Amino acid sequence: MASPSSSRRSPGAPSGPSVCGHCFISGLAPRKGNICYLYLVSVAFRQTPLWLCTLTLAAFAVQTDDFIIIGVLPELARDLRVSEGAAGQLVTVYSLVYALAAPAWALLLARIDRKRALCGALVVFAAANLAVPLVTSFPALMSLRVSAALAAAVVLPAALAAAAALAPPDRRGCYLSMVMTGLTGAVLIGVPAGTYIGDAIGWQATFVFAGVLGAAALLPALVTVPRSPAVVEPRTGVGELLRPVLDRTVLVVLLVTVVTVAGNLAFQTYLAPFLAGLASVTRRQLALLLVLSGVAGLVGTRLAGRCVDQYGSLRALVAAGGLFCAGMAAFCGLWVSRPVPLLPVAALLMWWSAAAWAVPPAVQALMVDRVGPERATQAMALHSSSAYAGAAVGGGLGGVLVVVDAGLLPAVAAVLVGLALGGVWWAARSARPGANVPNRSAGPGKPEANTAGSEHGARAAGGPPAVRDGEL
Repeated sequence: MASPSSSRRSPGAPSGPSVCGHCFISGLAPRKGNICYLYLVSVAFRQTPLWLCTLTLAAFAVQTDDFIIIGVLPELARDLRVSEGAAGQLVTVYSLVYALAAPAWALLLARIDRKRALCGALVVFAAANLAVPLVTSFPALMSLRVSAALAAAVVLPAALAAAAALAPPDRRGCYLSMVMTGLTGAVLIGVPAGTYIGDAIGWQATFVFAGVLGAAALLPALVTVPRSPAVVEPRTGVGELLRPVLDRTVLVVLLVTVVTVAGNLAFQTYLAPFLAGLASVTRRQLALLLVLSGVAGLVGTRLAGRCVDQYGSLRALVAAGGLFCAGMAAFCGLWVSRPVPLLPVAALLMWWSAAAWAVPPAVQALMVDRVGPERATQAMALHSSSAYAGAAVGGGLGGVLVVVDAGLLPAVAAVLVGLALGGVWWAARSARPGANVPNRSAGPGKPEANTAGSEHGARAAGGPPAVRDGEL
């Protein structure tokens, strides 16, 4: 009997076992049975909604703009006749404005269609970056960076909230991790590309590149992102808006975010001096190691989404945090026996990056599980703000540790993340019981065994989401 793939071959297609019956790729392509992996990848890509790809591109643009200034800082400072320390305050102000503006925007725009808010913010974001070549003074550039940060404080939380709200319940983790790959990809591709453009054309072109990315996200967003009604009634007060996202368990998750990001950024910010002391890593070797860690981060982000959907957000978070602490402990062991070969350092860096980037999708899913998709925008805004606060704490803490002893960086990072996991465990233990566990074995399209007390039922009654087994 002919195989299904052979029956689909066109008359002019080559025959024989070396050709895939689905896409006629040469037998050199890796295969699974009689279907090549390239075909499977293309099917997976086609199954990704276009609006989700658009949200990922928006996240890519915002994250690229956040870090892109690092590569052109000396040239920018020289042209604007300021010190590099003063020019670096562009990054500080950007982060501070974002951290303060994100929760405020979430409240002010709660009554506005999410698509309209996203597209309007992308317009401001693109314009603020495309206007950089027109400025000739540092204060004018600072005002444009403030405008870009205000817009970014709308774009990223709205993108994450839209992904969470529009995703099927059993694929929320994968959809959130898809948007998060835009952040990882920005570190891996966007920032190096912007640095190269700035070196070749001029530092202003770096910001133009970020503006073009914003415009490239805006155009498909106007077409592909579904419209969503305002998530609150017009007469809803500020207190009622804040109540779902400021209960005890959500506050614990926000604190966990601050502590976890602080631990990771304390290590990541001063990675270069740590690796130089550990294995005498040169600048060229560091560039290669960063690329490898970026690839590992992409893998970790995607795997985290799958783990969230399959095992739950809490278990995924604990697993990622545990792997992070294990990697930091291994770095502490290597520091004692330094100098060490480059190969184990590269392997541990990839371990660390995959674990570190696996944490955000789990935390975000945990937040949405608790507050519900209708409050996802406020939750993601608070989460983003707490992440920026953690980055500021981690950068300052790492600066102190690297002066004392760079070997303390992984130890303190492991302690902080361990404390965060302890906080999650405490919150899970003290969360009020009473919700039934959904029947995960029911399968798609089949009713759960018992929906009494379920999350949907609790929301329908006007209460907070019910606590599931193993969840906050």
